[in-house]
Amino acid sequence: MTDAARHQPEPLFKKLCLVGLGLIGSSIARAARASNAVRKIAAWDASPQVLARVRELGIADDASGDLKRALQGADLVILCVPVGSMGAVAKSCAPFLERGAILSDVGSVKGSVVAQVARHVPAGVHFVPAHPLAGTEYSGPDSGFATLFQNRWCLLTPTPDTDAGMVEELAEFWKRLGAKVEATTPEHHDLALAVTSHLPHLIAFNIVGTAAHLETVTQSEVIKFSASGFRDFTRIAASDPTMWRDVFLHNKDAVLDMLGRFNADLTSLQRMIERDDGQGLFDLFTRTRAIRKGVVEQGQDTAAPDFGRASGGKLGGV
Repeated sequence: MTDAARHQPEPLFKKLCLVGLGLIGSSIARAARASNAVRKIAAWDASPQVLARVRELGIADDASGDLKRALQGADLVILCVPVGSMGAVAKSCAPFLERGAILSDVGSVKGSVVAQVARHVPAGVHFVPAHPLAGTEYSGPDSGFATLFQNRWCLLTPTPDTDAGMVEELAEFWKRLGAKVEATTPEHHDLALAVTSHLPHLIAFNIVGTAAHLETVTQSEVIKFSASGFRDFTRIAASDPTMWRDVFLHNKDAVLDMLGRFNADLTSLQRMIERDDGQGLFDLFTRTRAIRKGVVEQGQDTAAPDFGRASGGKLGGV
């Protein structure tokens, strides 16, 4: 036995079953193995091609495609599928979930996930919803990497019926993967994420679409001459369309609320420009610059040039 193996902490769970092996699922598999958080990893995905690639990559001990086999003996099951599929997937898993197991997820909307999944959770299984605030614009099992969750937040949103001890066990798992963990309510989560993640993505999708339309209509070189700001928008807008369609439909009320506030602030900004209100613009930009400084100080990004992203590297984000 090597010194590294001898000093690794004991696994927290006997068997982890990951349902869905995209960016997040494959990253969890890699991180769980690297940190020795679990003894065994099983993977299941609706796509035979994805499972074949998981077997090629060797990131799971079992990726047979048999859901019953994948779930057998699993004391931690994490659903890593689009928000709109959570209910159907939980229903399919329910007959094979082990009594005493923790069932969790990684969905970026929590109220809808709780409503969809809770009804299918068998007696004796502990449902602990979760959301790791980490990701890139890439998808698929090849896109995952073990350090994705390092120094990122993972929010747990237990229901009133959730066993507190199970919440602590799942929190320890995410900490082992490098994340910082905090518990909140599904409602608070959805409101906070509507402004910090969902609205920025909606704006990115819109502005990139507007630029593409302008290029088509005016036969200009809008995209060719993309400056750094627009390039960052295109990075966000390259995110998985299925996932983000489901996010907006399943967090509809909070997103529309934040969109209304954004529109009001945008109108105010428009008036400042119309009125040549230089002081108002300066004050606003000073406040927003301070917020950016706070993000860096919290360790959620770096002050390095080019938005803190190395050329050609994988990009962290919420």
